[in-house]
Amino acid sequence: MAAESAPSTPLTLPVLPLDDEVVLPGMVVPLDLNDNDVRAAVEAAQAATRSEPGKPRVLLVPRIDGAYASTGVLGTVEQVGRLADGDPGALIRGRGRVKIGAGTTGPGAALWVEGTRIDESAPDPLPGHVTELVKEYKALATAWLRKRGAWQVVDRVQAIEDVSALADNSGYSPFLTTAQKVELLETADPVARLKAATRQLRDHLAEQDVAETIAKDVQEGVDKQQREFLLRRQLDAVRKELRDLNGEEQGEESDDYRARVEAADLPEKVREAALKEVDKLERSSDQSPEGSWIRTWLDTVLELPWNERTEDVYDIRGAKAILDAEHAGLDDVKERITEYLAVRKRRSDRGLGVVGGRRGGAVLALVGPPGVGKTSLGESVAHAMGRKFVRVALGGVRDEAEIRGHRRTYVGALPGRIVRAIKEAGAMNPVVLLDEIDKVGSDFRGDPAAALLEVLDPAQNHTFRDHYLEVELDLSDVVFLATANVLEAIPEALLDRMELVRLDGYTEDEKVVIARDHLLPRQLERAGLAKDEVTLDESALRKLAGEYTREAGVRTLERSIARLLRKIAAQHELAERDLPFTVREEHLRDLIGRPHHVPESAQDPAERRTAVPGVATGLAVTGAGGDVLFVEASLADPETGAAGLTLTGQLGDVMKESAQIALSFLRSHGAELELPVADLKDRGVHIHFPAGAVPKDGPSAGVTMTTALASLLSGRLVRTDVAMTGEVSLTGRVLPIGGVKQKLLAAHRAGVTTVVIPKRNEADLDDVPAEVLDKLDVHAVTDVRQVLELALSPATNGAAPEVPVAA
Repeated sequence: MAAESAPSTPLTLPVLPLDDEVVLPGMVVPLDLNDNDVRAAVEAAQAATRSEPGKPRVLLVPRIDGAYASTGVLGTVEQVGRLADGDPGALIRGRGRVKIGAGTTGPGAALWVEGTRIDESAPDPLPGHVTELVKEYKALATAWLRKRGAWQVVDRVQAIEDVSALADNSGYSPFLTTAQKVELLETADPVARLKAATRQLRDHLAEQDVAETIAKDVQEGVDKQQREFLLRRQLDAVRKELRDLNGEEQGEESDDYRARVEAADLPEKVREAALKEVDKLERSSDQSPEGSWIRTWLDTVLELPWNERTEDVYDIRGAKAILDAEHAGLDDVKERITEYLAVRKRRSDRGLGVVGGRRGGAVLALVGPPGVGKTSLGESVAHAMGRKFVRVALGGVRDEAEIRGHRRTYVGALPGRIVRAIKEAGAMNPVVLLDEIDKVGSDFRGDPAAALLEVLDPAQNHTFRDHYLEVELDLSDVVFLATANVLEAIPEALLDRMELVRLDGYTEDEKVVIARDHLLPRQLERAGLAKDEVTLDESALRKLAGEYTREAGVRTLERSIARLLRKIAAQHELAERDLPFTVREEHLRDLIGRPHHVPESAQDPAERRTAVPGVATGLAVTGAGGDVLFVEASLADPETGAAGLTLTGQLGDVMKESAQIALSFLRSHGAELELPVADLKDRGVHIHFPAGAVPKDGPSAGVTMTTALASLLSGRLVRTDVAMTGEVSLTGRVLPIGGVKQKLLAAHRAGVTTVVIPKRNEADLDDVPAEVLDKLDVHAVTDVRQVLELALSPATNGAAPEVPVAA
């Protein structure tokens, strides 16, 4: 082969364009002669060599998007023949870089250009940093070649010592883009070119590592899924064999919790939590205790009616008719339920069923004495609304977990009573009766009343979270009815979240109606008697309600009717009485004995409690409703008794202070009231409240004690038909008290006809039934002097009063 031209010698060469391809010096590439441009360049080079010795030479120039690069590669045609696929081709070797100049003419159809060889010599000897660069490139190239399994090429790369040849060797790299190869081609400095080649190889290896890591993770995920699938199929097969071996039946579809969860109509967050638990269950073994806990939890979640709701009955008149038919009286709570249904209907008609994530539930507190129908009223409310009814008994509950549920970490954990009530109802909008909420206690296990704060708060209960479920439960559509006997026993914070409805007891007329329409038919059925076999005259019912029972409710009245019917049934079976039979007033004593509560007005005047001075009739409120309270006062013998005040009858601090106030008022105003107050200085005063086994407290007995002491000192009897209530001050003012309605009902039941109340309680008379007010002479007073004028009988003909003396 002829010697190559010197670097400074101009060259005239035919151009062999390479579309989107780059050939670097040192590379040997086969080219297809079917390409017109390639064939023209090779033929032109062969024609030129006929006059010059040596191999035909061409200029390999990259053509990117129709534009030629400014630098080309001098190539020699090593061989012309057939390619592997049989097409004609030429084998060309790159020799060195050429700076392309102007175009010129030459033989053949090829494009001829003038060019100048570019000096590619590296410094000799190589600087230290270039030596390190050579080592780095060889190490990177070796690592890449080993990954591809090209072990035979590793030795050839390691044998290259020339910097320029080493950099151009990267032209064989298939991962380089055309732009990167052009960059290498146009970089004349060998060191700079080696740096670029090293950077490109380093970047490619980093990308390759990332791609391999991703591919490995994907493959591991696929392999894990495949393994898990195979293991599950094997586990199912093993379980089937065990069932067959033990003679058990094939598990039903309900055992597949995942299918049940996916098929159930659950809220999104509840579904996510349930699927997480299913994943845990599938990973746990059959012998693991956690598996049984998860199954119990999943059963509870799947049994709850998350999206089940009963359709409310918006027949307002019909609902009111149901309440009236099932309960006599109780107008306040009936009006409240009617108002709730009316508002609910209007919200539904206007598309306001859900506002701010909350629905239109209600929280009512029914407070009243026992036996007035608080519990049965809950069933009537559910009946009127067309909802399910659930009763939750809270009496004696002391564990906070009874309301909120136990944590699942405890053995035998269960959801709270609220969640169990929803589950039992089978709908998310039942009527839940929280019975005896005032009997809830607290101890070291927590305060259940505090746990009820979220349940009964309309602003919070749409996201109620039970400790066992640990998912949000919407209670905003539930109608909660809480019942209580004593209002003061309900915590203030809990009472603030409920709407208070008072049930103060029934009048005698209402009791007769309830007994005739409700109690008698029910007890006839229980006694096995037909409706036409035994009837009770209204006079008999009235006497049962007035003299055989004395209560705010009707529970004892129902027991008296049941006892009466049992007696008649037994007499009929013994052939002692024929049926049908009508029970009249005169038959009661023979059947069930004498009356237990005879009104004071019906007794002989000499046998009445107020037949002696120093006894007054007061009115009080207890957990069983209103009641009549007698106050007795006496003076001790000055020779045997010590001076001072003695109080008996299990009195509280407030009542003891009221007695001190009454005594102080009479001592300071005795002369004005024409009372012999000198006796109060030297003789001991004893005030007693009968029924000493019953604790008593409150300020409302102040006027009663003052009247009893005034009667004692003046010798004037207290009128039998007068009962009083009110707090007294040191100046003699009569201050307001509570429970006026219950006290007036109690006075009516006891046969009292005149009642004295504080003037400031006069507005409370609006709550008292009209039939009761018609039979009572109510006096509203502001001063205790008015009470004494009304209550004390006129003085006798100047005779000295007979003052009771304590033994």
